[in-house]
Amino acid sequence: MVRSPSLRASRAANDAAAMLRLEAGRNPHGRGLIELVGELPTHSKIFRQRWAFHDVQFHRSSLKRLRHPVVGQLDLNLESMELPSEPGLTLNIYTAASGSPTADGLKMLASWAATQDLAEAQQAGPNPS
Repeated sequence: MVRSPSLRASRAANDAAAMLRLEAGRNPHGRGLIELVGELPTHSKIFRQRWAFHDVQFHRSSLKRLRHPVVGQLDLNLESMELPSEPGLTLNIYTAASGSPTADGLKMLASWAATQDLAEAQQAGPNPS
């Protein structure tokens, strides 16, 4: 199913507000979260509207679209798992469909990052160990 960019953006805005509201319920006295939720409505009418929905969700799976400055658009599958041994800690796993443009972009990004690490190591000179 192909969704329009505006539908994807609306879904992303709904999801972001719902996840912030979920976190606010988990950590109602978190200073950083209180400040963020207090500031966002003053800058974003969309956030103000979404926050007013009072939607609370933990998304175990979804699609995420990211734009990376080197490789461009990445459409990733997200799976989230709460870790029972660490209450409050969630493991997010992002994957790309095999053979997809996103998988190719991730391979290119890994190669680019390795090249950057090598260049930085060469600039730093020999390791005196």
